[in-house]
Formats: sequence, structure tokens, C-alpha cells
Amino acid sequence: MDAATPKGEKAADRHSHLVQPQNMDWQKTRFPGCEAKTLLFDRRTGLMTALMRFAPGSVLPDHEHVGIEQSWVIEGTLVDKEGPAKGIACKAGEFIWREAGSRHAAWCPEGALILAIFQVPNKFFEADGRVVDASGQDWDETWGHTDAQRARRS
Repeated sequence: MDAATPKGEKAADRHSHLVQPQNMDWQKTRFPGCEAKTLLFDRRTGLMTALMRFAPGSVLPDHEHVGIEQSWVIEGTLVDKEGPAKGIACKAGEFIWREAGSRHAAWCPEGALILAIFQVPNKFFEADGRVVDASGQDWDETWGHTDAQRARRS
């Protein structure tokens, strides 16, 4: 494994990257009860695929999906706690995707294991008015270039 290959990933060649989540550690996030294993992350575009593990009762607070978000619920249930689709529940074995610009808060009443795919990192809306990414960094400063590039392509 070379320095450019993340822990738990083996570069078979320049085109194929084998990721072995079973060999990766769960990483805590700033959201209580939410941990992640990042399987793919492109720092330039923001494209990300991650395994997300939620403890029972965990909430992913008010956020907007800048690009299309796709989620396959492997275990548990993912529920829209707030937003236009309030109450919609995606259960184990089901798949849900959300359009760019959709906004909600997500809740995992019994906990969940989810494979999540993001085109661009989410925007999280803080109580003090700041708009940040999942790590707490200013969204526009960190990812604004991806939003502008996407708008130019439209």
C-alpha cells in the first residue's frame, strides 16, 4: 500500500481500488451517535461514499443535499424527522435517494447501518446562522468551488 492509498484500501492498478471496510476503524463524527468509514472521497469534487453507523435515536440535524444523495439502508431505519417528506421511513433492504437542493433532518430511531453516496458534501445549518460541512468547516470556503462548477455545467 502506498502513501496515497487510504488505510483499508489496496490499489490493484491505476483504475481499480479495493476497499476493505472490515479492516477500517469507525471514525467518530461531530454528530452524537454517528460514525463513518469513508470508502471513497475526492477532495477536489467532494464525491464521497461512506458506510454510516447510527446509534439508536441518533439525529443528523438540519442539512441540505447540494447534489443527489443516495442511501441504501443495510440495517435499521432512516426516517425524515423534519422537512417536506417528514415521516418517510427507509427500512433495511430499501434504497432512498434525494434530489439536489432537498433539505431535512434525519433520524435513526432504532439505529442504522447505511451505505451513503454524496455527489458534494451536505450543507449543515447551524443555530448561529453558519452553513458548514459535516466536519464543521465553512461550506462556501471549503466546497463553494464545487457548487459553482456544477452550476456552470447546467
